[in-house]
Amino acid sequence: MFRANSLILQMLFVAFSAITVDAEETRLPWPDRGGPTMNGRVAKADAKNLPLKWNEESNLNIAWKVELEGEGHSTPIIGDGRIWLTAATPDGTKQYLYCLAEESGEVLHHKLLFENAEPEPLGNNINTYASPSCVLEKNALYVHFGSYGTACLNPETADLIWQRMDIEGRHFRGPGSSPVIHKDSIILTFDCIDQQFLTSLNKKTGETNWRTPRSTDYGDLDENGLPKREGDMRKGYGTPGLVEVNGRTQVVSIGSRAAFAYDTETGKEIWTITHDDYNAAARPSFFKNYAILNTGSRGANLLAVKLDETTAGNVDESHVAWNRERGNSRLATPLLHDGLIYMVTDNGVAICVDADNGEEVWTDRIGGTFVASPIAANGHLYFCNEEGITSVVKAGRKFNLVSKNQLKEGMRSSPAAANGAIFLRTFKHLYKISK
Repeated sequence: MFRANSLILQMLFVAFSAITVDAEETRLPWPDRGGPTMNGRVAKADAKNLPLKWNEESNLNIAWKVELEGEGHSTPIIGDGRIWLTAATPDGTKQYLYCLAEESGEVLHHKLLFENAEPEPLGNNINTYASPSCVLEKNALYVHFGSYGTACLNPETADLIWQRMDIEGRHFRGPGSSPVIHKDSIILTFDCIDQQFLTSLNKKTGETNWRTPRSTDYGDLDENGLPKREGDMRKGYGTPGLVEVNGRTQVVSIGSRAAFAYDTETGKEIWTITHDDYNAAARPSFFKNYAILNTGSRGANLLAVKLDETTAGNVDESHVAWNRERGNSRLATPLLHDGLIYMVTDNGVAICVDADNGEEVWTDRIGGTFVASPIAANGHLYFCNEEGITSVVKAGRKFNLVSKNQLKEGMRSSPAAANGAIFLRTFKHLYKISK
């Protein structure tokens, strides 16, 4: 029995690995907020000669710096020599699209996409009205601002192909979930305070394929079936992940109080696991036959759900391989690399965990406050904080700080990389870091 089960796990792992390698070889340098394979790892060709040190005061390895109008935490998206990112006015009444030349930093397009007369106030000083990242294909760019608008544009001309402004929801503290692409669809996440759902759009026309509401029992209804209070308890910011199980692709999405897997073709709910947290922002990752989830909020759990042909319905008691209940990141997405999970907490503690069993390998303080997610390249990890410092740490089972690199402004946007350069979006500028 043990040998048969081992063989099944190996087959599942091989199938998942083939998907990952294929994605890395065929995608653009940084087409998604998580890079070519949606997991924060830089492709080998783009990681070559990536700098480990830079300094703005001495201009060491600073290729260019461009000032950006407005605010936004969206990650730079890169392909075919162009960089795409979004921005918005501080009051959220206008949302813009930027396109810059990768080589020179020249602004090629600065386009007003949406205007909203009365956007809901953010209610915090962390989020913006332009936090979701774009997603890029060779022939299309998809731009998303949550309920304030979604659009498809021609990446050669920035001309509008289609737009939607009718997908509604009260974001309360602003949108944060980025879109994902699967075959002919674009999948959007709306974890708002009034309604929570995923929806799939036809990526060529913008028409709705399916819409699936969360089946979460929040346990907060009064005798009339209405929520006792509005606020964070139903809110989420998570971007889903995609994984193939038994020949079908699942979209795995973490929401408030529960995480789910849905069939990408139909939107049908496949499995769910409940948790006690809210404000989930970290994207799931996949290792062997595990989905690794971070549940968000200050009490975030990091746990692994076993994925096989029996993973269906509620899996609270049946499919949890391990659960790390304390000391996890909250906003920054954990980075899975070579069987190890790397995290950074809000207050600057870096952590390494074994993906097989959830056991801590090392922990060390790198300092600062963190929202941005780390990336991995050439055996190194890049952690960018709100004070403008990027700590470069060598990947492995021992903590090894390689360098600390200071910019004049802080970062909440996650870094991107392409063609031997790192692109860092600070509060007011975009930098190209290159030897």
